[in-house]
Formats: sequence, structure tokens, C-alpha cells
Amino acid sequence: MKIAFVVQRYGAEVMGGSELHCRLLAERLAAAGHEVTVFTTCAKDYITWRNEYAPGGSRLNGVEVKRYPVDKARDIAAFNEFSDWIFSHEHSDADEREWLDRQGPSAPALFEALEKEEGGHDHFIFFTYLYSTTYWGLKRVRGRKTLVPTAHDEPALRLRAMKEVFAAPAAFMFNTDAEKKMLGRHFSFAGKYQDVVGVGVEFPVDLDTGGFRKKHGLERPFILYAGRIEPGKGCRELVEYFLKWAGSNPGLDLVLIGNLLMDLPQDPRIRYLGFVPPREKSEAMAAAELTVHPSHFESLCMAAIESLAVKTPILVQAEAEPLREHCLRGQCGLYYANAEEFASALGLLAGDEKLRRLFGANGYAYVLRNYDWPRIIEKYDRLFKFMLP
Repeated sequence: MKIAFVVQRYGAEVMGGSELHCRLLAERLAAAGHEVTVFTTCAKDYITWRNEYAPGGSRLNGVEVKRYPVDKARDIAAFNEFSDWIFSHEHSDADEREWLDRQGPSAPALFEALEKEEGGHDHFIFFTYLYSTTYWGLKRVRGRKTLVPTAHDEPALRLRAMKEVFAAPAAFMFNTDAEKKMLGRHFSFAGKYQDVVGVGVEFPVDLDTGGFRKKHGLERPFILYAGRIEPGKGCRELVEYFLKWAGSNPGLDLVLIGNLLMDLPQDPRIRYLGFVPPREKSEAMAAAELTVHPSHFESLCMAAIESLAVKTPILVQAEAEPLREHCLRGQCGLYYANAEEFASALGLLAGDEKLRRLFGANGYAYVLRNYDWPRIIEKYDRLFKFMLP
């Protein structure tokens, strides 16, 4: 089949959760024999939507990529201020359209291309409910279309415009049961095709954890955070909770890898290693006593799944319902809601190697049951067959 994806950013350097999810799925579907095209923007940075990729067509790992320029950069401070206002005040439909315009990325040439080239594709898959590319793209594509919402419970879901977004697709592919149930409280999916899918992960073997430790000078046991390092991902809270616990529990470090978007304290127990390649990230996860996932807002959390794929247990923020779901269904980790619970859970896991191994083995089996790539592709093939005319 000829499958088209629509996503706000796309590229080997783009490591955001929904964008990486989209790229991995597109590449796997291409490898399975589908003809895959991605419609996206020239933006690499989600803060400003600044055009950094060249417009036009290219190929990446067997996928055709069509890029279109963003016609205006985002002023994130002004956008956040407007968001605070619109989420807390009575407002008009015009105000919501202005919010979408400020949210971006605004790419009129992309929307025109979707309308013009729709006939050349059998199925369109839109990634992430939140951005202009999905809102306006769903209006331009009239035929078979699916939304992968990658949603968490946030004020934007309550905008009236989102009723349009969730009414338009004929099918939905959710990341977790928790996401599906949460969205069901806001929108009706009666008569729509629905499945809980998520994304596949690799199960790396022969990881050199000793070599990773030596390369980065990690002599003591450590817990690991992998992802964007910013307050919005719960990282400031994580650092605060960890240092409070570590004050009376020496001998364990917090290692962070990923894009650094906040200041970190100058403390020998906090180790920032920068951005590392995928295999090195797997080695970091395998070498860690556990991985910690402090975000209050997640629809899946690929880093947690990747950690379990190397048999490393997880410690997660309780407010993120999909993360609690992983812990409970997989029996593979603990969750916390405050500093005291963080300290208790970390102390228990750090001090009990047998429990860590049990949770790790349980987590590996859980991921193998639910997030093995052949299972993911099978679910998408069922979707495509169902949607055939």
C-alpha cells in the first residue's frame, strides 16, 4: 500500500517522542513492503519552528520525505502567555484559531500539497493531535485517515477546536489503554476503528556496559534519566528529590543523557553525559540500577519501554497514568507522587538487587508481549485491511 504520514518534524536528528515514534514506524512499514511518504516541515527545533532542513524531496532509510517551509517562527514566550490566558478565560472560536496559529507549525504549502497529492496515497496517518499540521491537514485530506494522538491529559484537549480534530479521522491508534480511556472522557469514538498499539522497540544484545562505564568515568552505581532535560519533563523535580535523598544515602549517582534545556546543580552526584548514540543509550540503561521517568505527562514513554527491553526496572511519576500502567501490568517498577514516596521507592529498589532483577525480567517479558515490532506491524496491517474500500 501507499502510506502517507503527516508529522510536524521529521529527521534522524529529531528525537522528540512522537516524532521518533513516527519515524520508526514509517521505516518499519517501508521495510515491510509498503510505499511510504512523509509530509513534514523544514523545522528541526520545536521551540521556534525555524526552517533548518532544505525544502523539497529526499529519502531517509527507505522513506520518501517531502518537506515544506514554515511561514512564521514561534515566539514561545508569547505563545505560552497566550496559552495561559486561553486556558483560563472565556474565549471565542477565533481565539482558538489564533492559538493554533501561534502553536504552529504553520506551513501552507504542506497543506496545499496534501490536498493536491491525496489521490496518490491509499492511507494517511497523522501524528500528534496538538499541532497545526494535524488540525489543518485533517481538513485537507478527505479520504482514509488515521490519527495517532500521542495525548496526555492537558488543557489543550479542552479547546473546542479539538472536537474537530478527534471527529475527523476514521481510525485511532492509541499508545496505551490509559491514553484511550483518558481520551474517551473527552471525545466519542463510536463507530471509529480503534486499537492500542504503541511503538516497537529493539532488544539489543551484547551490550558493553563495562565499556560504557569506563568511557564516562562512572565508578559508582547510578540511576539514569534519558530524554529532554527540562522542567516540563519533571527533571527539576527529579534533581531536587534525588539530592534530598542522596544527602543521607551516599554512594549512588544520577546520570542524565539527552538534550540539556535547563541548568543543573554543580554536584558530583549529578552527572550529565550529553547526547549519546542509540546503542550507547542502551548500554547506559543496561548499566543503570534503574531508570527514572519523572514526567507528569506521557502517553507512552519510549525511554521506559527501552529500559525494560534491556531488563532494567523503572521508577516513574505516579501522575502519568500510562507509566503507572506499565508498572502495574508489567510488574516491572515502582511509582511515586512526592519526595517522600520517591525516597522510599528509590531506597527499596537501590537496596534490593533481587527485586531489581525480578522487575527487570518481568519488564522484558511485558515489552516482548506488547512492543515487539512484528506485533506492531501486524496491528497496522489489520488497520489497513479494515480501511480498504
